[in-house]
Amino acid sequence: MNRPLLAAAVVAALSLGGCDGGGPPPAAEGSSMFTNPVHTADTPDPQAILVDGTWHLFHTNASGANVPVLTSPDLVTWTPAGDAFPALPAWAAPGKTWAPEVLALDPGRYVLYPTVADRASGRQCIGRATATAPGGPYVDSAAGPLVCQADLGGSIDASPFRDTDGSLYLLWKNDGNAIGQDTWLWSQRLSPDGLTLLGEPSRLLRQTEPWEGHVVEGPFLWRHDGQLFLFYAANAYDKADYAEGYALCDTPLGPCHKPPGNPILTSGNGASGPGHASMVEHDGRTWLLYHAWPAGAEGSIAPGRQLWLDEVTWEDGRPVVHGPTSTPQRRP
Repeated sequence: MNRPLLAAAVVAALSLGGCDGGGPPPAAEGSSMFTNPVHTADTPDPQAILVDGTWHLFHTNASGANVPVLTSPDLVTWTPAGDAFPALPAWAAPGKTWAPEVLALDPGRYVLYPTVADRASGRQCIGRATATAPGGPYVDSAAGPLVCQADLGGSIDASPFRDTDGSLYLLWKNDGNAIGQDTWLWSQRLSPDGLTLLGEPSRLLRQTEPWEGHVVEGPFLWRHDGQLFLFYAANAYDKADYAEGYALCDTPLGPCHKPPGNPILTSGNGASGPGHASMVEHDGRTWLLYHAWPAGAEGSIAPGRQLWLDEVTWEDGRPVVHGPTSTPQRRP
């Protein structure tokens, strides 16, 4: 999730610097090892999909782009590839386009779920945009947002989920901390084309544990060995206390419960406030993509939140994140 750091004036200032490559590759080409961070430029709230052998990663606005997209052949070496969402819909104001995630449907059909500033309500709300290529350009031709709980502070951090039976769901957070209310994680069925919500939304969980502070956010669902895991970030995004945890859910609409052992990813080894993650599988291994500030630079505009990649293993039915890892590790 993002906050006023990336308001329009800041984005405009960042755009003067152009879109850099995020520093040198983290490992020499052909090497079997890599070292975090895998992208040293500002890469908040990352999510990646694999299309035709290329990873496409989307993240919160930075360097003048609404939805910056990076591409990689291996999850390690990332190259900026422009703005996936260059034109916002008429109902959205520029400068605060956060936490975009993409759902790949049939070949040649992709749906983007960005959080944008809704002009009518003055709150952050969730849109939907479509494209025929994973990197865009995505176009939102709707007259208004898909989800906008203005009375609950707004709606942010959308994440699509396809279950094993093919059914689709959308998760998000109501932005209650913007108005001094609770933050809840929500889920609702999506139509097969990913553009319409079906039925009623379900509340999954809210902040209740000391490590969560006043905020839970950045949800995503993941199935492993029949179990349904709800991953989420919690606490103040610009502090070292920000961390990643998980819950177990009976269905994509809940109920969910928080097991002991949280959080599962916390500050360390040069990564401060790690979280707002997404998960991918590659060659039988599971990986967590997440952002983290350099230690001592929490809340900074530059370098901002860098991109980290660490392996997840499953031990006794529990996800174990092997990170933050700052020493060389085997590539995906």
